[in-house]
Amino acid sequence: EIPFEPERTNRLLGTEISGEEMLKIFEKLELEYDRQRNVIRIPSFRQDLEGFADIAEEVARFYGYDKIPTTLPKGEATTGKLPFKLRVEQKARDIAEYCGFSQGMTYSFESPNFLPTAKNKQVNLLKSIGYNVLRLHKYTASIHYINRMIKETGADVVVNFYELLTGLTYLFCRPKAMMVCIAHQYLFLHPDFSFPKLNAVSLSLLKFFTRVTAIGATKKLALSFRKMREVPADKMVVVPPLLRKEIINKTPRKGNYLHGYLLNSGFSEEVKEWHTAHPEVPMHFFWDKRGAKETTKIDDTLSFHQLNDIRFVKYMANAKAYATTAGFESVCEAMYLDKPVLMVPTHIEQACNAHDASLSGAGTVAEHFDLDALLHLSETHQPNPVFRHWVQQADWLILREFREDLLMEEMPSSVWHRLSMHWVYRVAKTFSI
Repeated sequence: EIPFEPERTNRLLGTEISGEEMLKIFEKLELEYDRQRNVIRIPSFRQDLEGFADIAEEVARFYGYDKIPTTLPKGEATTGKLPFKLRVEQKARDIAEYCGFSQGMTYSFESPNFLPTAKNKQVNLLKSIGYNVLRLHKYTASIHYINRMIKETGADVVVNFYELLTGLTYLFCRPKAMMVCIAHQYLFLHPDFSFPKLNAVSLSLLKFFTRVTAIGATKKLALSFRKMREVPADKMVVVPPLLRKEIINKTPRKGNYLHGYLLNSGFSEEVKEWHTAHPEVPMHFFWDKRGAKETTKIDDTLSFHQLNDIRFVKYMANAKAYATTAGFESVCEAMYLDKPVLMVPTHIEQACNAHDASLSGAGTVAEHFDLDALLHLSETHQPNPVFRHWVQQADWLILREFREDLLMEEMPSSVWHRLSMHWVYRVAKTFSI
């Protein structure tokens, strides 16, 4: 429960929205108002709403950011970061505006997730399965919520960034809005994609999961390190990575330190161990460790920083080389800035990313943070101008796929694809949620 404070909300937003108008917004979001206690009751499927600022943001989103008066900021300026989720939302809005829509809306809901091991290095599969099974009722509520939002907003196009529950919404509820899927993972369905030598069952499950996220899709846009042919039978178009403008506009130079990103902070022990043997090598690593300071300085040549976009880009642009747990986005950023990359994948998806990146000249793949190999690589690495040119075409190549004539164009599909989807929909109807 969160107290309902319309005056405080208006002070925060700089608006003059009536309390009744705010309550109408909350009603659309299924946020129940208790008049006796003057509180907003938060449903279980909205885990993102934790305090006053969260519901104020919901008011701002539905009221319209363009209607909020522009004012100059007060107080001391500080650095901050724009999380990947918000960068994705921003790109979705750009796409919506390009297509001629007056406003792009984004919604939050509870979705399946993976949990790390005790040492915070790898994914704990059994723990993740148990965690998600216990939340199936919440995911079912999320599916109903997604379907309802599509209907209530009258959406013409749904942009799905590899969200499982959106695919399941199209399987069970079959909304009328067209869906376009965008993610690098859709490249796993490309017939020319080269997989590393991994367990065949695990790879099959990865491809199955990827297909489920795209059930009902009008088109799949597969983000790739390099240009590859279209696959009309699978409604797939290969496009360049979506990199933030801060990277595109940055001028790189070769510094004397190693830069890195640890998706799982447990890998910091490996970095510290290598640093003990090589204290003369300066290193700046970023992590997302809970409770850690903004900068944890081990000594004069090793520091761990909390994630901060501005600082991260600065260190990336001036680094000698880059080490990471093989996330697609940061590998692309390093390639664009001509940095050799050491990739240490923590799960099957990252292993596929790392293998594909190595084929594109990004760097080398290892089972642990072998920074000796990265130092050697930094002396022999050659920049890839073809990749930079490919990335610079991203905006127009992606946006052109949202042209009305291309969205409405029928892509041929194989007989197997049509038959399999027919039976999938029949099964979904039988077990309708």
